[in-house]
Amino acid sequence: MDKEFYRTRRLPPYVFAEVNAMKAKARAAGEDIIDFGMGNPDSGTPKHIVDKLTETIQNPKTHRYSASKGIPGLRKAVSAYYGRRFNVDIDPETETIVTLGSKEGLANLAMAITSPGDVILVPNPSYPIHQFGFIIAGAAVRNIPIKPDETFFESLRHAVMHSVPKPTAVVLNYPNNPTAECVDLDFYEQVVDFCKFHNIYILSDVAYAEIYFTETPPPSILQVKGAKDISVEFYSLSKTYSMPGWRIGFASGNKELVAALTRIKSYLDYGAFTPIQVAATTALNGPQDCIQEFRDLYRERRDILVNGLSAAGWDIPSPPATMFAWAPLPKGFESMGSMEFSKLLLEEAQVAVSPGVGFGEHGDGHVRFGMVENNHRTRQALRNIKAFMSRHHNGS
Repeated sequence: MDKEFYRTRRLPPYVFAEVNAMKAKARAAGEDIIDFGMGNPDSGTPKHIVDKLTETIQNPKTHRYSASKGIPGLRKAVSAYYGRRFNVDIDPETETIVTLGSKEGLANLAMAITSPGDVILVPNPSYPIHQFGFIIAGAAVRNIPIKPDETFFESLRHAVMHSVPKPTAVVLNYPNNPTAECVDLDFYEQVVDFCKFHNIYILSDVAYAEIYFTETPPPSILQVKGAKDISVEFYSLSKTYSMPGWRIGFASGNKELVAALTRIKSYLDYGAFTPIQVAATTALNGPQDCIQEFRDLYRERRDILVNGLSAAGWDIPSPPATMFAWAPLPKGFESMGSMEFSKLLLEEAQVAVSPGVGFGEHGDGHVRFGMVENNHRTRQALRNIKAFMSRHHNGS
């Protein structure tokens, strides 16, 4: 039977699949590919977190089904994190839920709150689940800009005036993946005021809240007075504590949104493996020196990458946050588009990056570097890129 199903036919071919296939083919042929494509941290998880997992897993009682909304100790640790980091009170019983990373939480909340045909406002470019979580749920997605200026608010006003039905929710992601754009609390205050007036939910993704290189830490939207009336915030331990494969995060904020996600998840899973939740509790409650160490690591890699690309003739902005650099296509390559440029860079320089079009059509003039290679390999990649740029600019 040759049948295309409703939800899958709304999904375009995965843009990154073509580049991933090229990487696999090149590696199979013995080529050394320096891979900046995926935001997959290469540092190990801190020892005290791994030790807690090892200790807990020895207890057979922890091998049983867990709690779908998260063990009480982890939810209390989330509440404590919000208190010390943002000075925000989170009720561990009603205002937070543990998720299998922020991606799963976003996708399941989309299923919980979306009816077919609902309009959702999503940044473009953006992390794919921000858009496709709602497309899978049957929503109509309307794009809004990333840059937090008057154009952003003009787009919100225009969407409210011209969308039928009126937008149900808006997705925010700052510090942003892929662009590394950041916002201040004034921006969040304006968004909350607007959305409260128009009865629009806010779904904020702050997965990179602790990976920043500025003096002022990124804020939480929940710091805004009244934000919890309409907002929920997603957070992941993946980047903060170098725990990507552990798949653990949480959603906090509005009680109704948390309850909706809790109800959906109660039908879908029994929660993360209990030892992982106990280790995540240790991550949040334990020594936090590792966060600064990871932050310093990414800052050093950022500076090597940005300065090295500039020396090669490819000027890119220095990201103020995240583990990514959002690079405009270099001069002379703009007309290729991000996909063809990424393939050319892989073929001729043995350097893999993410094509910007994978994050939405408005990302097509860029590629994304993930700062996931060590300094030695990053410098090797820069030498390869410099030679690549020199060959093409010399007409060869």
